[in-house]
Amino acid sequence: MTLKQPSQLLTAVDIEAMSASISVHDLNPNAVRHKKSLGDSVGLTQLGVYIITIMPGHESSEYHRHLYEEEFAYVLSGRGEAQIGEQVCSIGPGDFLGFARRGPAHVMVNTGSEPLVCLVSGQRLEHDVCDYPRKGLRLYIAGENEVHVKL
Repeated sequence: MTLKQPSQLLTAVDIEAMSASISVHDLNPNAVRHKKSLGDSVGLTQLGVYIITIMPGHESSEYHRHLYEEEFAYVLSGRGEAQIGEQVCSIGPGDFLGFARRGPAHVMVNTGSEPLVCLVSGQRLEHDVCDYPRKGLRLYIAGENEVHVKL
């Protein structure tokens, strides 16, 4: 008798077979991410959980900070840099980055010659405020509605 795999389980084979979607951040055309949504695949609604791949020379997002949501990144492979506030730090396999709400602005950049692959997760709060210091913008999120305003 063969048991059906529970819908809450993604095996390594399942994840490897998943197609990655490519997304480009609205405020940073160099923030090109290849994403596999693990959380959506198992029905998570309050957490976004992804494996993202950032190709050499690209960034993870626009330099930003959340006022209410928390997020993290765990580097699986590749090398790069993380700018956290005013500090630039080298990152590589096994490194963990945690970003508490109201923490410093941050972004990851693939400065290596191989893809930078990370497990990333963040909350999916219905309401959030996100600052983009380099752009001088603040994003207000209320459900499906998003509004950018100048700081």
